[in-house]
Order: sequence, then C-alpha cells, then structure tokens
Amino acid sequence: MAVALAHALALAVAVSVAVNISGGHVNPAITFGALLGGRITLVRALFYWVAQLLGAIVASLLLRLTTGGMRPPGFSLASGVGDWHAVLLEAVMTFGLMYAYYATVIDPKRGHVGTIGPLAVGFMLGANMLAGGPFDGAAMNPARVFGPALVGWRWRHHWVYWLGPFLGSGFAGLLYEYLVIPAAETAAHGHPHQPLAPEDY
Repeated sequence: MAVALAHALALAVAVSVAVNISGGHVNPAITFGALLGGRITLVRALFYWVAQLLGAIVASLLLRLTTGGMRPPGFSLASGVGDWHAVLLEAVMTFGLMYAYYATVIDPKRGHVGTIGPLAVGFMLGANMLAGGPFDGAAMNPARVFGPALVGWRWRHHWVYWLGPFLGSGFAGLLYEYLVIPAAETAAHGHPHQPLAPEDY
C-alpha cells in the first residue's frame, strides 16, 4: 500500500510540473498513445522517448550510488505468471492509465476536470500497482523497466514490459481519439470532432 501510494503521488507531481511544458509525458507508453491519437508528431515523440529513457538511466544510476553500489533488482514475474500473461496484464493496466490520461489531460473538453488530471492519473497508477504488482511488478512504463535493467544488467522478460504497455496505451489512444471524442462531439453539436493538429497540443 505504501509503495503504491508513493508512486501515485510521485506520478501526480511529475505530470503536474511537466504538463505545461511537454503535456506531462513521463512514460514512453503515454507518448505512444498520444502519437497514435495524432496529438503529437513523431519527431516530438522521439525526443520524448530519448528524454524518458535517459531520465530512467540517470535515476537508476543515482539509486545505485546512494545504496552503496547495490545492483537494481529490476522487474520480474511472479511464480506461475507466464510472459504472455504478463503482456496481457500490462496491456490492461496501461490501457486504464492511458484512458485516464486522455480523459483528464488531453481531451479538449476536459474543462475543470483537467485541474485534477495529474492526480487522477497518479491514483490510476496506484490502483493498478495494488492490483497487478504482486504478479509482474505493474510497470506500465517501459522507461521504469529499462533504467534498472540497464544499470543492473537484468534483461529477463524485458520485452514484456515494452509490448504490453505499448499495446494497451495504443489501443486506448485510438479508442478515445476516434470513438469517444467524435461520439461526444456529435451528441453535443451534431458533427464529429476533428482531432487537433499536433502543433496545437
């Protein structure tokens, strides 16, 4: 519970301080969902991915330094959890995280709910960690896995934590952008929504 709450609050703060600069992208999977939804350009997504991975590496190096050289344990699967089970679990959890992000941070109709957007995203992460943490660590963020894997040189099951989150966030981004937003716009104004141009976000 303490770990999940700490992650929830930390993500809420991270999104809050970065939302007016980059849209609060601290997760390659979130960037991927926004990219598929047409909210950012591929060039910008590439810059975000590089920054996110570098941030994870630096954080892992600092952790190793402050723990006297302790090798980061990284993420692992619980006994009985197969690779594809973990892919599905990561996809489902990241779908929820991306959907919450889209609804409260990206959606142009978010209104006052945008004020609590970072907190909503953070608590979604915390809830997912409580549910999925015992099975595969509940990463939902390839950068969170990449940093410790590189610094600790532990690559077992590593692909799981890329494929699962990208599948979940990609599906959520496409679903929200091309089904939820147009349906809401049509109901309110009688015409479908046109996605924002990437430079408008």
